[in-house]
Amino acid sequence: MRSSVQRDADALRDAGVTGVAVRLETPRGTVTARSGVGDLVARRPVPRDGYLRLGSTTKTFVATVVLQLVGEKRISLDQTVEELLPGVVSGAGNDGRTITVRDLLRHTSGLADYIYDVFPDPSARTYFAQRWRAYRPEELVGLAMRHAPAFPAGTRWAYSNTNYVLAGMIIEKVTGRTWEQQVHHRILRPLGLADTDTPGTWPLLPHPHTADYQQFTVDGPMVDTTIPYRPFDSGADGSMTGTARDLNRFLTALADGRLLKPAELAAMRPTVPVPQDSGHPEGTRDGLGLFFTPLSCGGGYLGHGGSGFGYVIRAATTTDGRRAITVSAHSRSADPQTTARQEDALRDLVDHALCRTA
Repeated sequence: MRSSVQRDADALRDAGVTGVAVRLETPRGTVTARSGVGDLVARRPVPRDGYLRLGSTTKTFVATVVLQLVGEKRISLDQTVEELLPGVVSGAGNDGRTITVRDLLRHTSGLADYIYDVFPDPSARTYFAQRWRAYRPEELVGLAMRHAPAFPAGTRWAYSNTNYVLAGMIIEKVTGRTWEQQVHHRILRPLGLADTDTPGTWPLLPHPHTADYQQFTVDGPMVDTTIPYRPFDSGADGSMTGTARDLNRFLTALADGRLLKPAELAAMRPTVPVPQDSGHPEGTRDGLGLFFTPLSCGGGYLGHGGSGFGYVIRAATTTDGRRAITVSAHSRSADPQTTARQEDALRDLVDHALCRTA
């Protein structure tokens, strides 16, 4: 098993990723693999269980808190955004009266993604000029409200980070505490996830960590983007940091029922189809903060990915929580063909690791 995981990690490196780390938990123990280098200057090794930017995997933590609040009867999945955040979702055809909490968590709201407003020009110049700029959640939602919805709520699916900015705002409105405080109180402390954090706008990762590199133009240089782009890496949609060990423990606890009561865990799992052109593996479906992806050996896995400039994270668990994996790839290419090869290699790595029974 160890050799096959290492082989798949090397294949991801051979597809052009500068640094790769894998941690797989199985009933027989933990399997790890590293490939490539931890940085392109000193060429140091990829560290063991280094700190990671979790990116949009943050959304699974936030969805878990929302569902805990549902279990406590403090909110309902069928409540509208307007009921919870009056006047926040309006303008340009947006109507919070038609969007439910469930729509936010499974990306069926139709709301525009604010990301295209805070990074309209995908260039290294914009990255360096704007990377320290931070927005309040209300500002990000306000940017999204300038755009008409893509479709009426509940009728289609389209990924939008705006949904989880709103989910974070709802947590604070309902509890009187920030979503970060609730994640620490309800998830991190009970599970003992001491290496996972909600750093907000703090830009530095703890040591050790692998450097992240973004290629902004085809045939251009790999730019060190270990300092994140703050406009979209500081909120409930993608700001958390942690380790593969902690992330696997979180997903295992979620899948085996330690974080949610049976009714709320069951509510999290019903899914809607994800379009094939969305970048997800064929057959992927979206639940409430968790995607379901078919396995080549039958069945499927639950998980969520995360990405930002220079990194891609994939975290997944079998539906019974017996096997869990986190893969981190620490560079991103500007070439579509190279990106496609890397995505295929990453998909194969996860599939092979979760399909094996040994």
